[in-house]
Amino acid sequence: MKKKGHRPVTKAKNPEPNLEDPDWVIWAAWADRITFEEIKKKTGYSESQVIKIMRKSLKPASFRLWRKRVHEKSIKHRKKFEYSRKKISSKIKKGDYL
Repeated sequence: MKKKGHRPVTKAKNPEPNLEDPDWVIWAAWADRITFEEIKKKTGYSESQVIKIMRKSLKPASFRLWRKRVHEKSIKHRKKFEYSRKKISSKIKKGDYL
């Protein structure tokens, strides 16, 4: 019978790196719930600068996948996110989910 090795258990699939770490921008850009406005507030990088960082540090196919994901999701931009939430909440009636 083979002995199984001990594997450490992590609580998060992709744990958040330190804010000072250059990988934080890449991590935040991939995270769905972190908007470009929040990235700008924490690091000072604008959306176009984040795109340049992602283009430089990712493989071409990964960059295309990320751009497609960011373009399709309204969550990465605060105004689009708030608009989509209002649109969804207006469709839901109080008695629908009871």
